[in-house]
Amino acid sequence: MAQRTVEIGLKIPDNTAYTAMVALRRLGVEVARVERGELRAFDDGGDVAALLERVEADETIFNPNIHRVTMRESGAPDAGEVWIESLDGTVPTVAWRLFDGRDRAVDGVALQTAVDRLLCNPSIDRAIIGKNEAR
Repeated sequence: MAQRTVEIGLKIPDNTAYTAMVALRRLGVEVARVERGELRAFDDGGDVAALLERVEADETIFNPNIHRVTMRESGAPDAGEVWIESLDGTVPTVAWRLFDGRDRAVDGVALQTAVDRLLCNPSIDRAIIGKNEAR
């Protein structure tokens, strides 16, 4: 059995991600697209397929009409991605992915600027950035 990170994202337009993109642009961050997903950790029980079925059956976190579920390959953010978790652990972790005009992950400097200017309130949140990104 292993601890797995599952992402629940929207398959409909995400107004929150769009609003964040517009705000980041106004704050001087060069970003062309923003994606957002909710991260949850589960014990996979030795069966990843069964875990995905359990998540999809839990109506408190998943609605098949608007959500998609993805098994994350690792327990750490990808390039151009930051995970924002509440310091008290009361709300799920949010994964923010930022892309440039060429649809590539933004660089570490742009990502850190986005974290500092909008995505993380250090009095209540903690930002987790991948090892290869700027801090």
